[in-house]
Amino acid sequence: MKMKQFLALAATLTMAFSITACGSSNKTAEEPAPSNNNAESTTPAENNNSEAGAEALQPEEGASLVVWESKEERAFTDEIAKQFTAKYNIPVKIEEVAPTDQVTKLSQDGPSGLAADVVIFPHDNLGRAVEAGLLLANDAFKDETVKNNTEASIQGVTYDGTLYGYPRAAETYALYYNKSLVKEAPKSFDDVIAFGKTFTDNAKKKYAIMWETGNMYFNYPFIATTGGYIYGKNGTDKDDIGINSESALESMKTYVQLKEILPVKSGDINPDIKRSLFNAGDVAMDINGPWELGGYKKALGDNLGIAPIPSIGGKPAISFSGIKAWYVNSFTKYPNAAQLFAEFASTKDAQLLLNEKVGSIPTNKEALESDQIKNDPYISAFAEQTKNSQPMPSIPEMGNVWSPVNAALPEIWDNNVDPKQALDKAAQQIKDLNNGATK
Repeated sequence: MKMKQFLALAATLTMAFSITACGSSNKTAEEPAPSNNNAESTTPAENNNSEAGAEALQPEEGASLVVWESKEERAFTDEIAKQFTAKYNIPVKIEEVAPTDQVTKLSQDGPSGLAADVVIFPHDNLGRAVEAGLLLANDAFKDETVKNNTEASIQGVTYDGTLYGYPRAAETYALYYNKSLVKEAPKSFDDVIAFGKTFTDNAKKKYAIMWETGNMYFNYPFIATTGGYIYGKNGTDKDDIGINSESALESMKTYVQLKEILPVKSGDINPDIKRSLFNAGDVAMDINGPWELGGYKKALGDNLGIAPIPSIGGKPAISFSGIKAWYVNSFTKYPNAAQLFAEFASTKDAQLLLNEKVGSIPTNKEALESDQIKNDPYISAFAEQTKNSQPMPSIPEMGNVWSPVNAALPEIWDNNVDPKQALDKAAQQIKDLNNGATK
């Protein structure tokens, strides 16, 4: 379902899909007690690293907050809001709004004072929100946020050199595999191809591996692993398009080779078909995100394995990642209280609570090293892949990328069009769209 949200966003050329497309995730930051002698500092979401920022930032008299959260992750936010209220005596009301809808709703309701004080959305919507003047910068907790979270997550919630977000979770995809069919996760796509030559049987609809071959989100490893990219300067330079660079074309060689063991048209591969085949044991491996984890565990039980995506050209595969983060509404009546909540709900302990409640992948570096994450064979595999992931560009022009590339990939996969020819055409289309959108 999340993937469908993502594709819908891409199709309308709004901010790139939420990895997005990917589920909603929260994190929780810890706050030092205010000067109030009655304040307790024993809640699970507390962290001494927040002391300096929180002591400098006192909540407004009579503050109360509204927070937007997804229905799927409400259990976490209910708990973290309870902890925050116990600490600061600030009431928190939670309203359910899908993260992929929040920037649009904030742009409509923010200026009139009807929007939430604290919102959560995938980072690929950040450029649109900043350009519209909807967010306050993360100033008071900037040092703690940068120090405590992964570089990729900080990059994801930073726009035009300014940190806006309070990261709480990362999302990417990895390699699911059926242990009854694949004894050991393949290290490289060369290994995948070798296995596929013994397993794939198109007449019987049995395939070694399957993924959405026409969807750029899942095919980013075949662009980026050997040095390709969407936009230059860490996704900020719309005039430097790297999908058709020599480095990208090097990774695309592996993409083309995989057609031999997956002789299926890209239009005939969708989440429902793939899920059915994998659950039935007719697909041995699937490149997919954590939103499939619950169903796959139920179907395969102990035979389910997850591993990082196989290497390409001898290099660890680079996937797209989406960063979920809290943001503070620039129109809030209680900016101090809102910032305190965003920090409180994104610390190490808050992110571990989020993982416990909904299975999210932390961005906090200490949380990633915790036994809770390392001892979970599924989440740890996704966490390992996030180390070799790149956040989707958050500039508004990312919306111009999806359709051209999603048209080029089926040309290559289905019609044997030369990758350079197809990607040169896509790059030109992106350039034209960018120039047409220039103010």
